[in-house]
Amino acid sequence: MSSRDTDWDGVRLHVVTGKGGTGKTTVAAALALALAAGGRKVLLVEVEGRQGIAQVFDLPPLPYEERKIAVAPGGGDVFALAIDPEEAMLDYLDMFYGLKRMGKTLTRMGVVDFATTIAPGMRDVLVTGKTSEAVRRKNKAGHRVYDAVVMDAPPTGRIARFLNVTQEVAGLARVGPVKAHADMVRGVMASPETAVHFVTLLEEMPVQETVDGMAELRAVKLPVGGIFVNMVRSIDPALSEPVDHSELALGLKAAGLTDGKDATAIAEALAAEVAEHASRTSLELREQEELAKTGARRYDLPFLADGADLAGLYELAEAIRNQGAA
Repeated sequence: MSSRDTDWDGVRLHVVTGKGGTGKTTVAAALALALAAGGRKVLLVEVEGRQGIAQVFDLPPLPYEERKIAVAPGGGDVFALAIDPEEAMLDYLDMFYGLKRMGKTLTRMGVVDFATTIAPGMRDVLVTGKTSEAVRRKNKAGHRVYDAVVMDAPPTGRIARFLNVTQEVAGLARVGPVKAHADMVRGVMASPETAVHFVTLLEEMPVQETVDGMAELRAVKLPVGGIFVNMVRSIDPALSEPVDHSELALGLKAAGLTDGKDATAIAEALAAEVAEHASRTSLELREQEELAKTGARRYDLPFLADGADLAGLYELAEAIRNQGAA
């Protein structure tokens, strides 16, 4: 069984991770649209500096500020923030030390980049800290500014270390603002209001990374959410068995679709295609069984024949909503 009753009710921070090539950013974008549907306000956060959000929404590169990028079905709004670690460091210096002007001088000297390079855990604290602040932020009326925040997080192989910020900064600071900030971030990341979702394909390596990643998160007591299986084609278990090409040749001849001399060659070619399909189907069924062992809920997203363009994003968002997610 899953460690939570639902992947959605009461969850305010949705962290999306996955092996490279599985469509992690696309799924994060579709999830943000799904969560915003019906009039809600959702922030989609990017932390790797790849401008992936801009690409999937077909927008110019995003600045380091929150801005509206899409309208969800039913009138909800999706905002986006591409976090720049250097700018986040300046915000941090200003917030805790009133040193933003000095921080800009340090940036010109290369000190900020040097600091985050020798202490990579600090970089993670900065970007997760900006996300945590957005989750906690309230307006003057005391209401949360965002109904939900979706983080397009680093790949599966780095996700546990990225989110386990308290451990990462333990050697940097044991007291003071850095430690307090890290503790705040850890509180958000480990909260029941957070869920870490995994994106995978029905292929051996992405599925194994998903299984391993979930185990790592559970080991450090971080909240596991659901599994988004991307690019799913319909799977018929009956098609997992190979076809005898001689029987297929007889069938083609009986149907009058070939003459005698062509039947064998055509049947062999068709049988080879069927065999390849059967092998892939068998593999996908096996990978489904592996995912089922995790106890996490699975959400199947369709293969988009025309690619993940803007229309495709809305199609994926609808698929997410139809499966009870969001």
